[in-house]
Amino acid sequence: MAGRILVVTQHFWPENFRINDIVEGFLEDGLSVDVLCGLPNYPKGEWFDGYSARGPWEETYHGARVFRAREWPRKGNTSVNIFLNYISWPLYAAAALHRLPGGYDAVFCFNTSPVLMCWPAVRYARKHHIPFTNYVLDLWPENLYSVLPVQNGALRAVAQKVSDSLYKKADRLIAMSEPLQQRLCQRTGKSPRQVAAIPQYCEDFYAVPQRDAALEAQFGGRFNLVFTGTMTPAQSLDMVLRAVLDARAAGAENLHLLLVGDGMSRESLQALARELNAGDAVTFYGSVPAREIPKFTALADALLISLSDSPDLGLTVPGKLASYMAAGKPVVASMNGAGQAAVAESGGGLVSPACDRQALADNLLRLYAMPAGERAALGARAKAYYQAHYRRAELLRRLETFILQGE
Repeated sequence: MAGRILVVTQHFWPENFRINDIVEGFLEDGLSVDVLCGLPNYPKGEWFDGYSARGPWEETYHGARVFRAREWPRKGNTSVNIFLNYISWPLYAAAALHRLPGGYDAVFCFNTSPVLMCWPAVRYARKHHIPFTNYVLDLWPENLYSVLPVQNGALRAVAQKVSDSLYKKADRLIAMSEPLQQRLCQRTGKSPRQVAAIPQYCEDFYAVPQRDAALEAQFGGRFNLVFTGTMTPAQSLDMVLRAVLDARAAGAENLHLLLVGDGMSRESLQALARELNAGDAVTFYGSVPAREIPKFTALADALLISLSDSPDLGLTVPGKLASYMAAGKPVVASMNGAGQAAVAESGGGLVSPACDRQALADNLLRLYAMPAGERAALGARAKAYYQAHYRRAELLRRLETFILQGE
C-alpha cells in the first residue's frame, strides 16, 4: 500500500505509547510518515534527557520525520499543570502547522487525552482538503472526569460541547470496541461505515517471554500479581491494594502486588501502602522500557487489569489487555463493560465488577489456591485469544486501509 500520512499525537517517542510502533508499522508497509508531536515529559512532567523547552524541534524516527511543538510540562501531575498541559500543546501545534512539508494523503490522530489533541489535525485536514481519521482511545469528556474531579456544571457543559464538536469534525473515527463505536455514532450522527471498531493490537515482542535471573532472584518464591502501565485514578489501584491485603489476611500469605510503571497516582498509592502497613505485600518498581515488560510478565503468576466504576470507561478495551494475553498468563480483571467481556469470552482469566473489593479479593484467593496446571490452562486460553483478535499485522492493515481509503 502506498500513501503519505501525517500523524498527529501529543505523545510520541521516547515516551512509551503504542503510536511509536504504529508509525514503525506504517513505515514497514511502505507508507511515508511525518509526525507532529510534543516534547517528551510524560508521565512525570520532567523533560526527557536531551530535551528542554528549547527543543529539539525536528528529528527522525525509523525514517519518519518528527516535528515537535512546545507544551507546558505536567510538572508533578498537579491538576493545574495537567490542565495547562492539555490546552497548551494543541495551541502550539496549530501554530507549528506551517512547518510541515505537506503532500499528505491523509491525517491520522492517535487521540489519547485530551480530546483537544486532535484540533491541529482538524485544522490541517480542512485547510488542505484531505481526510482526517481520529483514533479515539480516551473518550471525552468522560475520561477527563476520571482524572480531574470537575464538578462545575458550566465547565462540564463546555467540555461536552467541545468534545462532541471535535469528534464530529473528523471524517472518520476509530473506536477500540463495538460499544464505543455505537456511542460515537450516537454522539456524532455518523454512520457505522464512518466509525470503525478496530481493537488496539499489541507489539509482537510481548508474546515472547524473557526470563530474567535478577528479577527471579528478587521476587521468586512469591505469588506475583503484576500490573504494568500508567497509574491514574482511572485504574482504582487503591482498591486493588486493599483487596490484595484482604486476600493475604484470608490465607494468600505469599501474594505480592508488583506495580511496574509510574503516573499521577503513584505518590498517593505509596502513602496508602505506608498507612496500611502493606510491607512486602506491594512493590513499586517504577517505569521500564516497553521491551522489558516481558521480563515482568514472564515472572508473573497472574496479570492485573483494573478500571474505576464508570460506565463510560467500560466502553473501551485497554491496550494493555492485548499485551497481557500475549504473555500467556492468567488475567485478573476488575472492570466493567467491553474489557470484562473480552476476558470472560477468552476464558483466560477471572473477572469481577469494577471497584468490587470483595469480589477481587475472592478471585485472588481462588487463583492463589488453583493448581498450577489450571492456571497454565487459563494462560493458554488468553494467548489463543490474543492470536485470534490482537495480532499486529492484521490490525495494522485494517488501520491503514481505513485511514487511506475509508473502508
